[in-house]
Amino acid sequence: MIELGVNIDHVATLREARKGAVPSVLEAATVCEQAGAHQITVHLRQDRRHIQDRDIYGLAESLQVRMNFEMAAVDEMIAIAHKIKPATVCLVPENREEITTEGGLDVAGQQTWLTEVVRGMHAQGVHVSMFIDPEVAQIDASLATGADYVELHTGAYANAQGADVAAELKRLEVAAAHIADTPLAFHAGHGLTVQNLAPIVALPGLREVNIGHDIIARAVFIGLDNAVKEILDALVPV
Repeated sequence: MIELGVNIDHVATLREARKGAVPSVLEAATVCEQAGAHQITVHLRQDRRHIQDRDIYGLAESLQVRMNFEMAAVDEMIAIAHKIKPATVCLVPENREEITTEGGLDVAGQQTWLTEVVRGMHAQGVHVSMFIDPEVAQIDASLATGADYVELHTGAYANAQGADVAAELKRLEVAAAHIADTPLAFHAGHGLTVQNLAPIVALPGLREVNIGHDIIARAVFIGLDNAVKEILDALVPV
C-alpha cells in the first residue's frame, strides 16, 4: 500500500490566527494516527508562521508514528533535526515571501552543501528526502548527495488545467521511471486532493504521499479522522 503522511501545518495556521492554544497540533496528530496515517509531516519554517518549536519537540515526544520534518537546509534547522532525530527530514526550498512552497529544491545547484547535510543526518540515524521538481537532473543530483528518498513536487500538476494536465502528468511519469532505475525511494506531494490523486497513485514505484491542505480543508466539513480516511481510501489502486 502507498503510505500517507499527513501534514498538519495548517492546524497550526488556524491556532496562530489567534495566537492561542487551540486547535492543538498534538491532538491533531493523535487523530491522524488513530485514523490510519503512517506518518505526521510538519514544516518548521524560519519565519515560524505556523508550526512552532514547541510543536516539534512535543511531537518528538508523543508521536506513535514517524515524523517527517520538512526544513530548509540551514544551520538552525539542522541543529534542531540533530536534536530531535525525526525518522526523516525532507529538505525543501524556503522563501519568506511565498504563501506556500512554490517549487522543488535545486539540489543540483547546491550538491556539495547538501551532500554534507545528508552525511550529518545519516550520522544521527535520520533518513533524508529531497523535495524536487520532476526533473532527471535533480533526481541524479539527489542520488549523488546520498539521499534516501526523493519527493516529487506535484504542484504544477495539481494547478494545471486543460491540456497542461496531461503534460505535467507525463513529466511525473518520466521522472518516476528514472527514479525506478536508482536506489532512491519515490514519494510525492503538494496540492494533492481526493479529486486529482488517482493518476499519481498509478505512477510506478510510488511509496508515499504527503498531503496537508486538502485534508485540513476537508476536515472543516467532515472531520479530521474522516478526511484522513478518505485519502487512505483513494490511495488504494483501482
